[in-house]
Amino acid sequence: MAVTLGLNGASAVGALAQLPVEPRAYDAPSTASPPGIDGSLGDAAWRAAPWTESFIDIRGEGWPAPTWETRAKIVWDEGHLYIAAELEEPHLWATLADRDAILYREHDFEVFIDPDGDALDYYELEINALGTEFDLFLPRPYNRKGKANVGWDMAGLRTAVLLDGTLNDPSDEDRGWTVEIAIPWSALRPPKGGAAADDPRETDRYATAEEDRHEPGAGPRAGDEWRINFSRVQWPVEVVPGGYRRAQEPGPGDRHPEHNWVWSPQGEINMHIPEMWGIVRFTEGAER
Repeated sequence: MAVTLGLNGASAVGALAQLPVEPRAYDAPSTASPPGIDGSLGDAAWRAAPWTESFIDIRGEGWPAPTWETRAKIVWDEGHLYIAAELEEPHLWATLADRDAILYREHDFEVFIDPDGDALDYYELEINALGTEFDLFLPRPYNRKGKANVGWDMAGLRTAVLLDGTLNDPSDEDRGWTVEIAIPWSALRPPKGGAAADDPRETDRYATAEEDRHEPGAGPRAGDEWRINFSRVQWPVEVVPGGYRRAQEPGPGDRHPEHNWVWSPQGEINMHIPEMWGIVRFTEGAER
């Protein structure tokens, strides 16, 4: 059954969407003591924040449940958005070490952010178990002729990973890895001349009024809602001398041999449907 849902940003935007599944929601508490970005999730800020629901298949309920657990947390302050993730993983594998390498060709963790919830001008960050980062900006989704700007960078981004096991070593069984991310609000600004409003299209059906658009580089206030989602790309792997590789393709008819596990289901195998992303509500927090 479709769910009618308003697309909300810092203020409610007018358009409604008929969505195939209901996006998940998360209350992200503010923090007075930001976490240290070292991959360890023992900080007071993280103890005060709830976990998201366990990730599920990107298509939603009724599809095979993920083999291994994935969950995330969010906290925030005046300067940054902080994200933590915990990924259960018996085979820690990552070889892509160059910044802005196409990380989803191996296992990775991904973040998608649309500040004003209009399915335009959004940001993506990927990270692997080596700590390699891949960030990009899109003025609109690919299915509306959006073109990724891979040259755009999240200025001031800080990330860390912590491995519970040994990377690229099939001789033992690993337990998993954790991710910590600090994104400055000031980094969330489209490249000059590259925003959707600089090249408006008839397909921009959820576009907010100019006065309601996210102010580039500005963070939220308590009570605001943003559209955010998390994804984990997980490939079948096989052991080869010196490590792992992607398992051989199952056949030409299977175009999606990887697993896509997400926080808020998309309804199909496509992360670039921003109107399907989860709703993150920014709240006042109380640490313990």
